[in-house]
Amino acid sequence: MAFKVGDKVVYPNHGIGVIEDIAMRAENGGDSAFYCLRIYSNKSTVMVPTANTDQVGLRKVVSKKQLDRVFRILRSSDMTVASDWKGRYQENSDRMRTGSIEEVAQVLKNLALLSQSKSLSYRERKMLDKARYLVVSEIAEVSRQSEQKVEEKIDRAIGVTLRSQAEH
Repeated sequence: MAFKVGDKVVYPNHGIGVIEDIAMRAENGGDSAFYCLRIYSNKSTVMVPTANTDQVGLRKVVSKKQLDRVFRILRSSDMTVASDWKGRYQENSDRMRTGSIEEVAQVLKNLALLSQSKSLSYRERKMLDKARYLVVSEIAEVSRQSEQKVEEKIDRAIGVTLRSQAEH
């Protein structure tokens, strides 16, 4: 996927950034093009080879239409959680690395629901916080709403799943 300067993109596990430049660098005996991203959350700069965007998972922010799918995932009672901690952590890590907001939303929902019935490990708690940040910040950017308002909507959506599970 080709991007241009000014495009808002999502860099997996780091969140939203903007392409500030497309730079050429001498590398391995030839010139290579790189996207220079400024990550919003920590103001860091990341350089991604233009030839590796698919492998890295760099993508444009989602459309408003895709946000409906994210909220359907959060409200859905479908849960895929491995019973053992290691398997669950590995599965969630794999989902986070995809950079897909739908996959990250699934991690957010699964860990949020799991935290209602048991204490999460430190690493899972950090992953829950990261998933929440990634989903909230992208939805806030796309919908042009405050992060606080988006968090409230996400909490209500996950609450639907909690109530559904309590009834069964």
